[in-house]
Amino acid sequence: MPSADFIIRTGDFIQISMNPPESYPTLAAPIPLVGSGTTVNAVAMAICLEGDETPQLLLAPQPYQSPTFYTTPGMGTVTIKLGSSNKTAKTKNGKAILIKGQPFNAEFNVTVPATYVNEASGVTTTDPVSKKTGTVQFITTNATVKAS
Repeated sequence: MPSADFIIRTGDFIQISMNPPESYPTLAAPIPLVGSGTTVNAVAMAICLEGDETPQLLLAPQPYQSPTFYTTPGMGTVTIKLGSSNKTAKTKNGKAILIKGQPFNAEFNVTVPATYVNEASGVTTTDPVSKKTGTVQFITTNATVKAS
């Protein structure tokens, strides 16, 4: 069981830092979270339950650009992988409460690879890496309410 840490709630953020060299324009800024915990609040905001770590924005494919494959950007989906330090034991409704915890992992699964077209030869090269990795952390303004 994780030690007590600050509860994540509506208005807090998730920050995704993907490993270089690619860039991910829609993932550069922190993304706001919306809590689905309707019966419990933390400092007057709905708490985030397991599943709320993936904002609506991340349910759609996201673009990425590669310095090697720069002619045409690619697309992919983001998968957030919570660590045990980021959630409590399950609550009565069967979902864990999200807590700040330690940084955790993200995967970017390429659905459309970025491509490079050599203008001289006309040869197209596609990005051969289908899975990219990064880290994620919660950013919270809650400095009062904790759970474990």
